[in-house]
Amino acid sequence: MPPPRQAIPEEARRAVALLTERWHEFSDLRTLADLRLERGDEIQQMTGVLLARAPASVRFEALSPLGSPVLLVAIDDGRLTAYNAGTNEGLVGPADAETAGKLIGLPLDPDDLVGVLAGRPVPPKDIRAAEILPADDSGPSLEVHGAVNRLRVWMDFATGAVHQAQITGGRYEVRVSYTRDGNGPPLGFDLVVAQGQAVASVRYRQPVFDAGLDAGAFHLTLPERAKIERLR
Repeated sequence: MPPPRQAIPEEARRAVALLTERWHEFSDLRTLADLRLERGDEIQQMTGVLLARAPASVRFEALSPLGSPVLLVAIDDGRLTAYNAGTNEGLVGPADAETAGKLIGLPLDPDDLVGVLAGRPVPPKDIRAAEILPADDSGPSLEVHGAVNRLRVWMDFATGAVHQAQITGGRYEVRVSYTRDGNGPPLGFDLVVAQGQAVASVRYRQPVFDAGLDAGAFHLTLPERAKIERLR
């Protein structure tokens, strides 16, 4: 059941408004990214082109040493599409936290994933409660409860820059710690899925924000002869 609605203190209301404003200021991101992902005994490292566009579109192309794409993943219009060029295998499924967790180790819904990549976590829809929590080792934080998930952010309450975030929803919990130059745009982040089920490190190389990416850049068409698995 969704948590009951509670009166939101003015200080928390201002922080939520600032967080929302920062999210709406974001348009898109284009960068080369170095990714390291650990799941159990499995470790994957890759470099690729990363695109993100508000509110819920992502594309990642892992590159071979020669620069050609070997693995492509796209999230757009509520659908996740992936293609392995080496095996000529594709996968199509709903763009939700469960599918993203299985495929890329980042169990986040599309808008939450875009918010994490942009360094601007998205406040939950249908906010039920919000409060400023006392400072811990990472400083003071804002916790916001939605109907189905919860967001906690450690942020600069003057600028809205987020340094850490914890997203909890359904069966997943993700904690993100950003690498920034002061309160500037993120240069990457470290991410831990609850209980260490997966650990990821992402570092950006010369990221470009708000350049005006076309929506068509996120559409991935699988080759006609690819072996396709469809998730439901």
